[in-house]
Amino acid sequence: MSVTRDTSGRRQQISALVRERGSVQVVPLAARFGVSMQTIRKDLHYLAKRGVAERSYGGAISTDAVNVVAEPPVEAKRAINVDEKSRIGALAAAMVMPGDSVVLDSGTTALQIALHLADIDDVTVLTNDLDILCALAGKERINVVMLGGTLRRRNRAFYGAQTESALDELHVDKLFLGVDGFDIERGITTHYEPEAALNRKMVKAAGQVIAVTDRSKFGRVCLHRIINVGEIDDLVTDGADDAMQAAADRLGFRLHVA
Repeated sequence: MSVTRDTSGRRQQISALVRERGSVQVVPLAARFGVSMQTIRKDLHYLAKRGVAERSYGGAISTDAVNVVAEPPVEAKRAINVDEKSRIGALAAAMVMPGDSVVLDSGTTALQIALHLADIDDVTVLTNDLDILCALAGKERINVVMLGGTLRRRNRAFYGAQTESALDELHVDKLFLGVDGFDIERGITTHYEPEAALNRKMVKAAGQVIAVTDRSKFGRVCLHRIINVGEIDDLVTDGADDAMQAAADRLGFRLHVA
C-alpha cells in the first residue's frame, strides 16, 4: 500500500473516531496506528482544516461537540445569572477556613467568592484576576498574592509563563476553579488555551479542587479541556438534577447546591 493511500485511510478512520466518540487524543491514536505523535498531529491539523474537528489540548474535539463557539467579554458575563452566581459565591466563600491558602481562578463567579469572603486573619488568597484583586484589596486581614504575567483585557486576567511559574513551588489548600463548559463525559473546558494551561497548574498545586459554576454551563463543551470532571473534589452550583447527582456519586466528587 502506498504512503498516500495509507495516510488517507488512517485519516478516514480518525475522522470516524472523532464523530463517534466526540473527541480523540494524540497518544492513543499514535499507538493504535503505529505512527509518531507528530504524524497524528498532522492528521488532526488536516481534519481541522476540513472542518471535521477542532484542535484541543492533546488531541481534537468534534466540531459537532463544540457548542460554545465564542467567548463573551467580561462585561457581558457580569450581567448573566447574577443572583445564581452570588449564591454560589456565598456558599463557596463559607468553605474557606481560618488558616487556609486558596487560589481564586479568574471569572465572574470567582469574583463573587471574593466579594463574600469574610475578612478574617490567617487566610491567603492567590489570584490572576484583576477584579478579584480589587475586591480583596479592601479586606485588610486577608493576605493577597497577585500572580503576575501578561494581562488579557478581554477577561481582565493575567496569563503566560510568568503566571504559571509563580505556582511551581507552591502548595495551596483549595482551588476554586471557574469554568466555561462542564460536561460529564468531555470534562471541564474553557475558550482560551493559556487559561487551560494555567488552570492545570493550579489544579496540580491544590490539595482540594472545587469547581464553581452555575448550571447554565452544564453540557457545554469549549475547545480547550482543563481536566476531567472526575479530577475535582467538589462542585458548587445553583442546581443539579438526578443525572448530576448520579455523576457525583459515580465519579466521587461532593455536590453543593446554593
